[in-house]
Amino acid sequence: MKRIVGLSLMLMLSMNLKAQQTLEKLWETDSIINMPESVLPDARAGVLYVAIMGNSADAKDGIGGVGKLDLNGKVIDLDWVKGLNSPKGMGLYKNKLYVADITDVVVIDVPSARVVQTIPVTGAEFLNDVTVNDKGVVFVSDSRTKKIHRITNGKEEVYLENIDGVNGLKAVAGDLYIAGGGRKLLKADPAKNLINVASLPQGGDGIEPIGNGDFLFSAWGGYIYYVYADGRNELLLDTHLQKINTADIGYDPVKKVVYVPTFFKKSVAAYQLK
Repeated sequence: MKRIVGLSLMLMLSMNLKAQQTLEKLWETDSIINMPESVLPDARAGVLYVAIMGNSADAKDGIGGVGKLDLNGKVIDLDWVKGLNSPKGMGLYKNKLYVADITDVVVIDVPSARVVQTIPVTGAEFLNDVTVNDKGVVFVSDSRTKKIHRITNGKEEVYLENIDGVNGLKAVAGDLYIAGGGRKLLKADPAKNLINVASLPQGGDGIEPIGNGDFLFSAWGGYIYYVYADGRNELLLDTHLQKINTADIGYDPVKKVVYVPTFFKKSVAAYQLK
């Protein structure tokens, strides 16, 4: 009986080890991107949009912008859209790219690469991440005011308040997933009820759904975690000792590729999720 129990435990351990996720590096650009904060893949167009802050995270200096890479890291145009102010999170809906730009959400028409609208966010101090749901409703976080704003048909309003450390956002079906609340992955349902999905060792920056109820969760200091639907987490990447940041990541759920803006290292890297 002891032998059977021992074999069973070994089998379970083996299965758990096999279930662990890993990241395998595919490529990294040269250090030519001036403080990339966010990467958003558009697999259909074969493009990575990169929010390029410029010299500062919060200066209204007009030297920020959005660049374009191909899916292999080759530069298409680092000056695709210029004249922004420290842009960060981005969301894509149809042919419009929505970008958090300190106190405004900038709307870029993708085919023409033109800013077609600037939406001021009332009381905003440090807009950080953007997500757009399947109905075109835009959500944007403000890390300094602890608020999440909602933009519907160009009209802005406060959606949620008093969320400590609010940063990364992701709309999934009718729910809004939030990196905030003190090193947590939260979920706000359509009634705005907040549910703690997982507690993490670090505060979150980017959150990306895998498609099976699990998530990728990046922490700016140089960490990427795999978060299971049951709240467990695994550390997939740790580059903090090398002083390589892992800011607002992007994810291709079909190819299972994670795109990582390295902020001060001034590059974008890609990793295969296995």
